Amino acid sequence: MSTRLLAILKKEFTQMLRDRMTLFIMIAMPFFQLLIFGYAIDTDVKHLSAVVYDQSLSADSREFLDSLTATNYYDIAYVATSYNEVEERIQKGEAKVGVIIPATYASALKHNHPTEVQVIVDATDPTSAMSAISTAQLVGQNKSQQIMVKKLYQSGISTVKNATAIDIRIRPWYNPDFVTAFYMVPGISGTILTLTMLIFTSLSIVREREQGTLEQLIVTPLKSSELMLGKILPYVLVGYIQLTILVLTGVIVFQVPVGGSILLLYALTSLFIMATLGLGLFVSNMAKNQMQGMMMAAFILLPSIMLSGFVFPRESMPKFFYYLGGLFPLTFYPQIIRGILLKGVTIGYLWKPVLALSLFSAVILTMSVMRFKKRLE
Repeated sequence: MSTRLLAILKKEFTQMLRDRMTLFIMIAMPFFQLLIFGYAIDTDVKHLSAVVYDQSLSADSREFLDSLTATNYYDIAYVATSYNEVEERIQKGEAKVGVIIPATYASALKHNHPTEVQVIVDATDPTSAMSAISTAQLVGQNKSQQIMVKKLYQSGISTVKNATAIDIRIRPWYNPDFVTAFYMVPGISGTILTLTMLIFTSLSIVREREQGTLEQLIVTPLKSSELMLGKILPYVLVGYIQLTILVLTGVIVFQVPVGGSILLLYALTSLFIMATLGLGLFVSNMAKNQMQGMMMAAFILLPSIMLSGFVFPRESMPKFFYYLGGLFPLTFYPQIIRGILLKGVTIGYLWKPVLALSLFSAVILTMSVMRFKKRLE
């Protein structure tokens, strides 16, 4: 190995060791990314939030509900007092499944008559929906067999007129054909917006600094907040152009339905764009060079995608990673776009993701301005 090559190698390693932030990201990224992915990725969807409307309020109905929760696929989060409340909980996204038990449930079983249990499933996520459906049907079959065996033992008869004691009636909402594209297109749209907005803005300030043009901007009468705003507004326009292309492609190519207001979608998308751009600006203010900016953006991008529920349902994640996903804007935007396009809901049903994005935007933009001011001092 030549002396010249050794000198170059020594120089590169010296620069690498001096850049502690880049070195930390290079070493820490594989560990943290694998840790997050290893715990967050689980295709077996459990702990689906359910709303129950038990009109029977009997020991038999409670036993049926206990059987559902014992599977660990159903978590009874809400007890409704009306059908409208069940519908509202599912529309808001607070519950993935609605279980409605009729008032005649106990008496029908007592007199050896079949009874129906209605299971309403939010099918915007086909994976979660199929898990909920198969579990409900399996529980219904098992309970029917148990009831029939008990009846045979008590009566001493050899046959039973009605072999199915509990008939599980499935009602998939919003995506009755379980079309995967209806679920994937909104998630991909949010991911593409996150990718472009985060990468572009994470390099904006640090690029100005490396090119020597930041000093020229500093000496102008512009305030720090005005400079930050001027940096992100062009990308807001880019984001809207991308959103238009994504929506048109989804509707025309993949036949994604448009159940709600497109104007509302554009209005609420602005919150997501601002939140993502603010995050990119914060990264750009933290980074010392463009390489650091790119690596920090990648460090944020991958967990935000995996923990958002776009690839794997958040309900199957451990609690820590479930709440960790709530720190990323991408977690909330698919709820908005699916709610408007697939469910046709209004802003009143989307107040939680809207509030989360509003707070995130305000906090991250404020932090970006403060960080920029600090670096100028």
